[in-house]
Amino acid sequence: MRTLAILFCVAIGTITGLAQPVFTGTEIFPPEEFAARRANVMAAIGDGVAILQGTTERPGEQAFRQNNQFFYLTGVVEPRAIAVIDGRTKKTTIFLQPFSDRREGRMYGPALHPGEDAARALGVDAVLAREEFGKLLPDLLRGGRTIYTPFRPEVLGEAASSDPRALANATKNDPWDGRISREEQFIQKLKAVAAASETKDLDPILDRLRDIKSAREITLIREATRITGLAIMEAMRDAKPGMHEYELQAVAEYVFKKHGAYGPSYFALIATGPNTYYSHYHKDTARLADGDLVQFDYAPDYKYYQSDVTRVFPANGKFTPRQREFYSIYVKLYQALMTSIKVHKAPRDIIRDAVAKMDEMLASFQFTDPKIKAAATAFVTRYRNNTSNSLGHSVGMEVHDVRMTAETLEPGFIFTIEPAMQIEDEHLGIRLEDMILMTESGYENLSAFVPVEIEAIERLMAQPGLSDYAIK
Repeated sequence: MRTLAILFCVAIGTITGLAQPVFTGTEIFPPEEFAARRANVMAAIGDGVAILQGTTERPGEQAFRQNNQFFYLTGVVEPRAIAVIDGRTKKTTIFLQPFSDRREGRMYGPALHPGEDAARALGVDAVLAREEFGKLLPDLLRGGRTIYTPFRPEVLGEAASSDPRALANATKNDPWDGRISREEQFIQKLKAVAAASETKDLDPILDRLRDIKSAREITLIREATRITGLAIMEAMRDAKPGMHEYELQAVAEYVFKKHGAYGPSYFALIATGPNTYYSHYHKDTARLADGDLVQFDYAPDYKYYQSDVTRVFPANGKFTPRQREFYSIYVKLYQALMTSIKVHKAPRDIIRDAVAKMDEMLASFQFTDPKIKAAATAFVTRYRNNTSNSLGHSVGMEVHDVRMTAETLEPGFIFTIEPAMQIEDEHLGIRLEDMILMTESGYENLSAFVPVEIEAIERLMAQPGLSDYAIK
């Protein structure tokens, strides 16, 4: 499959005489959504020119996925595309590869190609052959116009911007490698053509736009979260002592694909027993043991948008008395944080309010296990000493999305909280995570339907799971 369920319907014309599907926006966004984003970029760059390159083909038999910054502005899901967004003329030009009989005619099926029909379908001013880009560039940049282009490495699926950036830096600084990133190479090529032009980073402009989600983006993230919740609940039903962690991953991935996801948003963080101590454990090879707690953190990449939800449940479907104590105090402290979230309020103020509630809970909770009490006390202390202005991480096109640009939580911002409470010497941890959408009146927990309370979890786990019906 070549593209991510994006419909195309433009004529290839005289090349083949066949009708090719073109992007219509019916599966993800209509052209006006992308046009509005480009208009904001044009307003920000003034007389400058924004130039972006799409990602390349994937090696081997791998499905193609566009990089996030390019998709955000164009909706184009074709390899080696280039976009020029002109702040002076207010025009957008896309450069694409021409039709290949081998690639599209015989192997992968229809794709998007240069032509007026493609321009109309995309809502841009022109779609030209990629070879024209180099010919037009000198005139476009004549007079030393400022060039805006992304500086940081591109983000595809199962990554956040910090991940490819770290890889690119490690590669560049490796004495046995030393390659620069594709973005650095592109900047050097642009400077070679227009030495008089200043090159500026486009990423901060796009990050400010991506920070607050549009209504259409919220709809997609809401659906991604619904799919995530269904997958977690199916894993809860399926879980039994003796199963491998990867068997629960398989259940979730069935749900992801059943509901139209491209794939996972990140590697499966499914941890049982002592593996719950690690924040990003992803080997998924251990067996669930009777008496284990299971921590399940996994979500889909749905139409270029992500979710991130975590739940904890007993492997055998019933919390032991000690697990009840450990889990119950954690949930109370977690809810103290949740109930302190307010719109137009700074995270540091929310944390301060939450800590006051947590102190009351610690004082009133009937502890029977000193290790659990110590873990809960350490949990509250970490929040008391938290001087940052962050509650967790934002979520959008990336699971760790662009950072919050405002000092306060504003409507349209989506983020998660995921505080961990651990019993160090037993190598055990608990971590819940929910998707929080800030609204004009407060916030909405998009993942609230996924059980958190002990009784609800146990009721759900008493139901039959997929493995009860699967081929043996």
